[in-house]
Amino acid sequence: MSVYIYFSMIPEALIASMLPPLEFGTYLAVGTKKRTRGQAMFFSLGDLGKTPFNLRDIDSRCVPHPNGEPKRSVYLSVYRVLERIPLSSIGNLFMTTPDGRVLELEPSGGQPRHFLPYNLYQEICPVHPRIVSTLDPKRFTRYITDPGNPIHVPKICFVDLRLGELASDPENGNANDLPYRAINHLRDCLVELRDNPGKGTKTVDRIHPQAFPYQTVASGVYLGNSEDLLFYPFPSVEQLQSTYYEWWRSASIMSDLATVP
Repeated sequence: MSVYIYFSMIPEALIASMLPPLEFGTYLAVGTKKRTRGQAMFFSLGDLGKTPFNLRDIDSRCVPHPNGEPKRSVYLSVYRVLERIPLSSIGNLFMTTPDGRVLELEPSGGQPRHFLPYNLYQEICPVHPRIVSTLDPKRFTRYITDPGNPIHVPKICFVDLRLGELASDPENGNANDLPYRAINHLRDCLVELRDNPGKGTKTVDRIHPQAFPYQTVASGVYLGNSEDLLFYPFPSVEQLQSTYYEWWRSASIMSDLATVP
């Protein structure tokens, strides 16, 4: 059996598994007996090259069970994982619903052209506050990973979330279609950016959970450092309602059953 290496973001971990990506995603979300549920996001990994991770004993640890079933997970690291993975090793992104349906996203060769005055970013790994910003994704990534800033991280993975009319009119824009709690607080944060042109970012929630409703995704998921940025475009509404209907239906139902953060 083949052995795959995955980078999980919820929670942050480097994992070896004999399960291919779609089966691994279902396993992460619901386990083996389907008694648990939880959102999962992970990347497939290619050759890690020279790495500080101890990969020497994978072949002896990641072996089939005595009954022939594949080994589902062998944790290789759970600390400062993202910063030690070369961007060149990161492959496709897999977004799993709490009931185990998996959407595979490939990285795009380009970046979306952002003209929005204001953006809402949910950082996912290695930290996960929710941020509003006047910076587009590329400039935001450079800012967050800039060693010259007093507070920075080596790499960051985040998603941009829908702001609707608040993206252009934070004070008076209609927010009825936004499922976020504390909308007035979100408005206040955006207004503070508007009234302070030199302020590029404002924290909305310092300790926000990593998980988020998939239907709030705007353009997609970003992962990068101060020099490079990977972009994973989220499917269009038309694609979600046709090609990815089963996944989208699952994502929508599971979000409706839970409290939207």
